[in-house]
Amino acid sequence: MQNPASAKRQLNPMDLYDVQAELSDEERMVQETVARFVDDKVIPVIRDAFENHYFPRDLITQVAELGLLGSSIEGYDCAGMNAICYGLICQELERGDSGLRSFVSVQSSLVMYPIHTYGSEEQKQRWLPAMARG
Repeated sequence: MQNPASAKRQLNPMDLYDVQAELSDEERMVQETVARFVDDKVIPVIRDAFENHYFPRDLITQVAELGLLGSSIEGYDCAGMNAICYGLICQELERGDSGLRSFVSVQSSLVMYPIHTYGSEEQKQRWLPAMARG
């Protein structure tokens, strides 16, 4: 038998720890924006891309326009979002396609982050803005 307090809360199997309740307004907005992008732009094309063995490159420009490349980097035309936003971005992209999420992760974390952290100012100016634009 459920007590009245627990009866009011619905268990969301996609958010067992109720993470959504802890997100800031900005984090929710980022998640909702990327979720809409995945629903509207990724899911409609990804099956054909998979079945015909190609990467939907036109999505790269759209990902860049949303500020998702290098999203946690400050400056250099990058969005400067927090790590939670970056995690939410990756989670939503993964829901649509692991290849697209991998592209964003590699570009952001394995390429842009080391340039931002260890590169000279000249290297940062040369590479980061262009990479953020896709």
